[in-house]
Amino acid sequence: MIDPSQTTDGPAIEVANLDCGYDGKVVLKNVSFSVRRGEIFFIIGGSGCGKSTLLRHLVGLHHPTAGTVKFLGESFTAASTATRRGMLKTFGMLFQGGALWTSLTLRQNVALPLEEYTTLSFREIEEIATLKLAQVGLGGFEDYFPAEISGGMKKRAGLARALALDPAIVFFDEPSAGLDPVTSRKLDELIVQVRENFGTTIVVVSHELASIFEIADRVVMLDRAEQGIIAEGRPRDLAVDSRDPRVTEFLRRGDQLKET
Repeated sequence: MIDPSQTTDGPAIEVANLDCGYDGKVVLKNVSFSVRRGEIFFIIGGSGCGKSTLLRHLVGLHHPTAGTVKFLGESFTAASTATRRGMLKTFGMLFQGGALWTSLTLRQNVALPLEEYTTLSFREIEEIATLKLAQVGLGGFEDYFPAEISGGMKKRAGLARALALDPAIVFFDEPSAGLDPVTSRKLDELIVQVRENFGTTIVVVSHELASIFEIADRVVMLDRAEQGIIAEGRPRDLAVDSRDPRVTEFLRRGDQLKET
């Protein structure tokens, strides 16, 4: 695990005074934090606290009612449509269920962003898609359809697609959801490999303590009643030193701290 304090480049992500919500309802308000380049950063908290809502606002699926989001020093929220389209190529996204197109093979799924955002030839796209699948341990499964593989393999295929454009940042929405502990651990190991091999900045939405303590460099914790961040730092430090009972109750449930 890297030491984020030794990262000297500017932040990969800067979030300032962000308000998030839907249909006039405020879910999160005045959210501010930054993610260092090459960091594995978790957004954590209990059910209904706004973790996935925050993620969707960060990546542009919903527009915040106030505040700014910057990627690699450039404003995403204030950018023109053309600029935002270019910036989308700098990050990838792995949704909870993998979000694969069921009518397409794994290779065809991975090829989609390459077809959308590049001018590469059909052969070049197929070669890259095959390589990306091999990088996540799915070599030989290129012509399988999503219905023919396991849940863990679907997550890996979704990650291959997220990596298709060699993004600087990859977002994960509850990557361990629906996975058994062994498969979840293997996915955590793969996330670390992606960071180590490519220097990718990783942002993960999760409530899974095993993953939080095993691979997170830092976390921000959201609270539903507070409608914002109530803690930020290294998860083990927060579990031991926080004076906020909401933080310690979440991080020390099930004696997870003793087991890791």
